[in-house]
Amino acid sequence: MFMNQPKVIALVGMPGAGKSYCVEHLEAAGLPSVYFGGITLEEVKARGLDINPQNEKVVREDIRAKEGKDAYAKRIIKKIEQLVADGHSTVVADGLYSWTEYRAFKERFGDNSIIIAIAAPRVLRHQRLSNRPIRPLTEQEVIAREYAEIENLEKGGPIANADFTLINDGRPEQVLSALDQILKTI
Repeated sequence: MFMNQPKVIALVGMPGAGKSYCVEHLEAAGLPSVYFGGITLEEVKARGLDINPQNEKVVREDIRAKEGKDAYAKRIIKKIEQLVADGHSTVVADGLYSWTEYRAFKERFGDNSIIIAIAAPRVLRHQRLSNRPIRPLTEQEVIAREYAEIENLEKGGPIANADFTLINDGRPEQVLSALDQILKTI
């Protein structure tokens, strides 16, 4: 355990809800971040596979099947601990997925792990994912990813049990303003 517990702000939400946008805002404010999805992308590349939704799904589920449902949390916690050792007292965790990961964060960081759910209507999330410049998804890919994340990765628990929930269905500055208000309270 650290003498002074770091604050870990973990963002959760369905694909297209706006997690990455919120993380970029927090990074611009000077907070370092770790990215759960980066573990998947690194492993897809390490296996010599193309980066696409199907390969990402296979790798996500394979890592958890081989290393346990808390595999991503264990890897991310190590990265957070390194950032804390480097002098950071607050770290943003982008994309906590599962209930098991949620529990690992709460067990490791206690009340200093603040879970913020970013939510947006399904239609809007789908539009965002199909129009994003990096790794855009078709409607069928979005639906398949949502189902896989809910059914195979326990994604609903952290969203339902978040410490705070932001609705991201308006102008971008609205959700960022609400995020800033949360930061003031923690």
